Amino acid sequence: MAETLLSLRDVRAGYGEATVLDGVSFDLPVGGSLAVLGRNGVGKSTLLLTIMGHTRLQRGAIVWEGQDIARMAAHKRALAGIGWVAQEREIFPSLTVEENLTVAARPGRWDLRAIYDLFPRLQERRGNKGNHLSGGEQQMLAFGRALMTNPRLLLLDEPMEGLAPIIVEEITAAVERMTADGSMAFILVEQHSHLALSLTRDAIVIERGAIVHRAKSAELEADTATLERLIGLAEEEPEELAKARRG
Repeated sequence: MAETLLSLRDVRAGYGEATVLDGVSFDLPVGGSLAVLGRNGVGKSTLLLTIMGHTRLQRGAIVWEGQDIARMAAHKRALAGIGWVAQEREIFPSLTVEENLTVAARPGRWDLRAIYDLFPRLQERRGNKGNHLSGGEQQMLAFGRALMTNPRLLLLDEPMEGLAPIIVEEITAAVERMTADGSMAFILVEQHSHLALSLTRDAIVIERGAIVHRAKSAELEADTATLERLIGLAEEEPEELAKARRG
């Protein structure tokens, strides 16, 4: 059995006095990949924010490499090896591409050369400031900056949102490349269920802040009836995106 990298145990969390997640538990192995699915507003992004330490934990444990980090500050979680690509991208608009990449760099496999090999567009734009990039280029930069911290776990919060199909295809290929050797795990929140399931090994579905379904990603992707019941047709990927994913 693979070594466990991250465990959530009966986690209840939210904002202020409000509870968003209630009783969430799962294990993620070293090199594992997990799709987090569900309708809008059920707590998917809150789950990632809770792992990063940006919500109020009301109950439960968050165990990282055997240590409970529930009370650990967010910046220390990042230093411990948890990377995050936020939904808002949060790049530094006044810094160049290269400055954005190097500002939080840590030693490891992912250096400037590796990032530029993964995203050649970033090398072409390395002298451009963050606010002079297209939305797709900004998302590539957000990925690259997170990778430069050389994390053992990467949290991806709807990384394909609002992107053109051709950019989705590039980023999808990048995700497959950067996780191919099994040295980095990732958790993917993505509204397009088939895309998320095609990239991951395991999946959970959240409803009203609780996990209501667990499955292997391939099995859930093939189970159209369950997907429609739990997520609905509104979350199905558009045809042009499906075409881009299939190449």
